[in-house]
Amino acid sequence: MQFMLLFSRQGKLRLQKWYVPLSDKEKKKITRELVQTVLARKPKMCSFLEWRDLKIVYKRYASLYFCCAIEDQDNELITLEIIHRYVELLDKYFGSVCELDIIFNFEKAYFILDEFLLGGEVQETSKKNVLKAIEQADLLQELRFQAPGVIPNRSVQMHQETYSV
Repeated sequence: MQFMLLFSRQGKLRLQKWYVPLSDKEKKKITRELVQTVLARKPKMCSFLEWRDLKIVYKRYASLYFCCAIEDQDNELITLEIIHRYVELLDKYFGSVCELDIIFNFEKAYFILDEFLLGGEVQETSKKNVLKAIEQADLLQELRFQAPGVIPNRSVQMHQETYSV
């Protein structure tokens, strides 16, 4: 996967993750062009399109479009499944996710994406394992904010390694 974009029906970019090095100017140009292209398509049209030397796979969930760019030889159906799995993870974490959850908790949306995908490739297929890692990170963050400067006598297990907090 080259990149993933989340944008609203109004064309507002809500999340972007790039797995290839591009200048900011090129990213903005690509984003603008793709958002316009996808929004101009009719709802009954196919969710795959060829664009430049890439394939674009997108899916609309409520008011958000999830859009991925993949290489020509990559499988579009697997990419649709990746998009769906990410939406399921967001839904499980936020409890019926909506656009406002992404807007006000964008760092969590990025964190969930980073636990699921690494370098544009699926890192963890188990929803349970991804959500467990996120819950542990939330617990760690909560412990740090409860008593700054005080080290609680408790350990948090993350990714098969135990860290003392």
